[in-house]
Amino acid sequence: MNQAELALCATGSSSSHLVELQKHRLHVDIVDDFLALQQAAKKVGIELTIASSFRDFQRQSAIWNAKFQGLRPVYTLDQKALDLQSLSDTQKCHAIMLYSALPGASRHHFGTDLDIYDANAINDDYQLQLTPDEYACDGPFAELNDWLDQNLEHYGFYRPYQEYKGGVAPEPWHISHITQSQVMMQYLSLNTLKDRITNSEITGKHAVLENLSSLYERFVTNINQPKRVS
Repeated sequence: MNQAELALCATGSSSSHLVELQKHRLHVDIVDDFLALQQAAKKVGIELTIASSFRDFQRQSAIWNAKFQGLRPVYTLDQKALDLQSLSDTQKCHAIMLYSALPGASRHHFGTDLDIYDANAINDDYQLQLTPDEYACDGPFAELNDWLDQNLEHYGFYRPYQEYKGGVAPEPWHISHITQSQVMMQYLSLNTLKDRITNSEITGKHAVLENLSSLYERFVTNINQPKRVS
């Protein structure tokens, strides 16, 4: 793929870099590493299962617009619902981006990032929430969380939102392929993101574009880094 096509992939505007696996779409170059991670987890009784993988620009826009318009809840770090009516559009951007990425800037566009859980740890009727308490020491996915701490990077993955750095809230369920996510990130420049948002119809676009540089620095590039060098 040329640079223009890769930029489309990085902003969720193309799916040419993806293949189907277990009813989800993943970047073609992470499949072998993911299967190895999954098999290693299985050996210790963990059924590492994908909850979410690739999301395109339109899907991310639908999530963003619903939250901006108050149709879906927006939460604080301590899981309390916010009243967005009292916030400016810029404040709404900050509040939403704590848990939901700006369309065009989601790492789920890359196909290298997955939300995962342990299907062996829950019943069939369990309603998966993907909340921090599920991965805490008394949560159903505590064993998975501990196992990932010890093993994730051995298989080429890491958790970009493992600790809060003032941008995105901690997401212990979110894993990212070290090498391929770095490759994709090279094509998600500030200018590329600006062009994609300018040509979109997302809610609050004026505030997003007016603050895009600071939003990009705080919520897009401000992530945890893998301990090992890929």
